[in-house]
Amino acid sequence: MQQWIVEIAYETRSGPKRITESFYLPSADDVRAEVSKKGGYVLSVRPHERSPLERLLARSTWWQVQLLRGIQFRSGGTSPGVALWKIIQAETNPRRQNILAPAREALARGLGVIDALKALNIFDHGTLAILAGSERANRLPEGIPHAIQSITQKKKNKRAIMGTMSWLGFDVFSIVSSLWSGKDMVLGWFRDNPPTEPEALAKFTDVVGWLEFTWDFLIYTSVGFGVFMGWCLFSYWINRGKRDWPTARVVRKIPLIGAYLRDLAFADSMSAAARMLRGHVPINDVLDQSADASSAPDVAAYWQDSLADLSRGVSLGSALDRPPLNRNERLELASLSDLDQVATVMESIVDLRSQAAKTKHSLIVWLAFALTGLFLVAAFGSAIYALTVMNMSMDSMMGGLMQGAM
Repeated sequence: MQQWIVEIAYETRSGPKRITESFYLPSADDVRAEVSKKGGYVLSVRPHERSPLERLLARSTWWQVQLLRGIQFRSGGTSPGVALWKIIQAETNPRRQNILAPAREALARGLGVIDALKALNIFDHGTLAILAGSERANRLPEGIPHAIQSITQKKKNKRAIMGTMSWLGFDVFSIVSSLWSGKDMVLGWFRDNPPTEPEALAKFTDVVGWLEFTWDFLIYTSVGFGVFMGWCLFSYWINRGKRDWPTARVVRKIPLIGAYLRDLAFADSMSAAARMLRGHVPINDVLDQSADASSAPDVAAYWQDSLADLSRGVSLGSALDRPPLNRNERLELASLSDLDQVATVMESIVDLRSQAAKTKHSLIVWLAFALTGLFLVAAFGSAIYALTVMNMSMDSMMGGLMQGAM
């Protein structure tokens, strides 16, 4: 389903009349069929689009929380769908009206509040899973606080990921800028100070050639890593909302980073499951919605397999006791004796996964710092080695470089 902006011509007594309307339908052909039923003629049809500022506002945590709180406060004496409709009708800001337009069209066509919230395309899978599970249990107002907690927690996780990527990007920039600026200076000094003896000159040529190869290898390796990072960021941005794509599969195979992202994904989905249970959502719906809450295929498969075992009559503890849970997490589940303990155990697993993610985050940062040092040591260490091989002094090299810089 998608919102379409349609320019329509209607025949009136005073002649043709051109108006612009919006429709919430699966395809452009469905829009044309709907317009034909109303006796109009389609002049143009295009997907509903938001300006960059509207997209930024719609994706902000503040906007999402305010919208959910508005639904919660207005649901005291009416249904959540009517509460959302009142919020849309009361909105006077043009930008927010454009953001809310898909939800208005969905409600006008008789769809439910969850379909309307999905039409907005501003909430992630985990938040929608909590809201959908609570709505199935007819407890959406009680589930909204849990959805808000999920939004704020994911904001913290995104900050951690962005911090990690920023540090890695700074490391790559430091390596490339240091090597690139130092290469011409160091190699230029060597070429400006060749020995005069034939045997020493031949040896000098070999040493300088290997030194240049080493620096080129280090520079192109760091540049290639930077290009890969840039491509990953761009790919994640253009594929946001999707569950799986080639770049994501490649990133998940990187040993430490893949495990870090898996811990965050599992903590998010387990947290969503615990919050749904706190909102009195039935366990079958919890497992089903938790599978939808995660974009990581292995985490989604965990919930789907657990739901399949539970549907076959397997006990809940045994159904949940499977990979990618580790030994400590399985011991937590083994202590289950009744359904009331499930949310507490899941929250404990969330803490374990979150702590593991923090540990991996710190390790990634320190490894990036160490690799930066190794690259620089390899670069300048190779230059010092070349000096020792050629029986040249470090003082003469530094003096020549300082004179060249001046």
